[in-house]
Amino acid sequence: MKKLKVSTKISISFLLILLVVAVMFYFLLPNLLNYPPNTINTNFDKEVSKLYYIYQYLIAIFGIAILAVIFFKISLRKVDKWLSNKNSEDINEIRKICFKYPSKLFLIIEVFPVIIVLLTLVCTGSHPVILLFKIGILVFSFATLVSSMFLIISKNIFYPILKETSFYAKNRKIKNNSSLQIALIFQIFPSIIVTVLMIALIGYSRLINEKGELLNIYYMAELDTLEINNEDSLLEQITNQIGDKLLAKKDYIFIETPTGEIITTGELKPSDFFIKYMHELSPQANNRVYEAYTIDEQGVIKTINYNNQEYIVGIHYEVVASSLLVYFMLATFGLLLFNLVILCYIVKHMNNILTKLTEEMNNILEDPDNIDTKLLPLTSNDIIGQLVQAFNEIQEMTKRNIEQIHNNQEILMERERLASLGQLIGGIAHNLRSPIMSIAGATEGLEELIKEYDESIDDPLVNSHDHHEIATEMQNWIPKIRTYTEYMSDIITTVKGQAVALTNEQDVIFTVSELVKRVNILMKHELKNSYINLNVQMKIDENSTLVGDVNNLVQVVDNMISNSIQAYNGARGKNIELEINRIEQNVIITIRDFAGGLPKEVQEKLFKEMVTTKGKNGTGLGLYMSYSNIKAHFGGDITYKTEEGKGTEFNIILPIKQ
Repeated sequence: MKKLKVSTKISISFLLILLVVAVMFYFLLPNLLNYPPNTINTNFDKEVSKLYYIYQYLIAIFGIAILAVIFFKISLRKVDKWLSNKNSEDINEIRKICFKYPSKLFLIIEVFPVIIVLLTLVCTGSHPVILLFKIGILVFSFATLVSSMFLIISKNIFYPILKETSFYAKNRKIKNNSSLQIALIFQIFPSIIVTVLMIALIGYSRLINEKGELLNIYYMAELDTLEINNEDSLLEQITNQIGDKLLAKKDYIFIETPTGEIITTGELKPSDFFIKYMHELSPQANNRVYEAYTIDEQGVIKTINYNNQEYIVGIHYEVVASSLLVYFMLATFGLLLFNLVILCYIVKHMNNILTKLTEEMNNILEDPDNIDTKLLPLTSNDIIGQLVQAFNEIQEMTKRNIEQIHNNQEILMERERLASLGQLIGGIAHNLRSPIMSIAGATEGLEELIKEYDESIDDPLVNSHDHHEIATEMQNWIPKIRTYTEYMSDIITTVKGQAVALTNEQDVIFTVSELVKRVNILMKHELKNSYINLNVQMKIDENSTLVGDVNNLVQVVDNMISNSIQAYNGARGKNIELEINRIEQNVIITIRDFAGGLPKEVQEKLFKEMVTTKGKNGTGLGLYMSYSNIKAHFGGDITYKTEEGKGTEFNIILPIKQ
């Protein structure tokens, strides 16, 4: 079964949440805003608002849904495309989108629905500004609730992608990381906003509802006490009897004449909504009338017979002043601000501790060999305190482990030195055997000639010519002995230098020719025993000089030649190439074999840790130490090329020091 695209998952999740919240909000909205009775989904509603409430609601919901899905599809097309081909070059960009998208989505879902709903209501032209403000607050509250839920869901959707790409990202270290403080506030504060605003609106709704009931009863009672005669002006009679009993400055008395004219005691007049409701719905509401789709302003009416004609007499009153709503909202936002400050303080405290932990861990990563056991203070007994305590214990344990690793490395390196020394001694024994035996043979020959010369001294048959012949034969042995002793001296000098290199370091000037000579002397025995040929190709002047620890360099080259010999696994008659070249300001020493190449698991760890292809017979220190030596003593580098089934080439790059 084909997996769903990320944009599809996001869209389905959003639509499901929107559906649940929309159904709940559909029934809550009229109750929270105290819509007047019989004004929802009736002919009255359609005539006043152009559309039924349900149609307005559906337009807003479908508008939000359609635009949201379009936005998801467009903004996530790169992620969808990556999931289909999984191009490694786009991983960093995909991870960036997955990291930032939930937070961006949070802000969009908070603001976007409010705009859609308000535009829908404004287009109907039937909602006063105060009502639009209250609806905007309510929609914002529910949108915040939805965005909070969706923040968690979207992170869960992106989690598998982030998990899959985390091991293949080109740069795994997080840069410009988002603030944990902001992230926690984003996830916690919305629930506080929703709670406070809902409590405030519910409280406000109940308050004005109860106050409206009391005012309705009060003013209806006043209308019931009216005594009207046909001689005086109707408006004057009503004003004289109850005018001084009006409770607010904005309250006023109005009369509708049989001709439909509205007469009031002040400058204010009832709205068209009020008059329409008065004619069509007030009988069903016990002669109670509403100014708009809100109960902030209401009225009570009574039909009076005056001069044999029916007049509608009423009192228009303000249930709650608009300033009260402003004070109410200011108090609410003040409470939210107070909660935000407290939340910021708590989150900042947590953020500081976690930041300190992160800094200490980064210090360990930057300098793993130098761990400062400065412990973090334990200031709480909660989960943060446990985290600090665990970090302190891990830091102490890590220091002990690193010290143990250093000790183990020193032991391994010492063993490697001893192994190298043993290999040198074996080479000495074999290389010195031939010249010693030759010198021994020369000594026996000289011994024979000396004895012969001694016996011929008193022999009268031996003349001066014979003496000169014996002397000449003796003289012929001298160059041979001198050659053997010089060869032995070279071996001893080279071996002595390598033995000293195991413990000492010394930078000297040496020639390329001297380097090759030492390598040949030390590797002659191992190459001969393995029946491997070392082909030296000098593509550089033999008298070119290098500066550094020649003994260490010889050891590195020998180690690589030895590795190439062992790579042949006992096969005879094979070749190893030792090529020395100059490229720009670098001398390149290349050791090349044709033994089959390095396995991938070895390639991944080469030069980074001690790794060997020799199983129990190897420590992995050879190449590791070689790389370290070239870096430390020459400021150079070692690179390699390998192809399984063909062979391996190591390049020692040595900068030429002027």
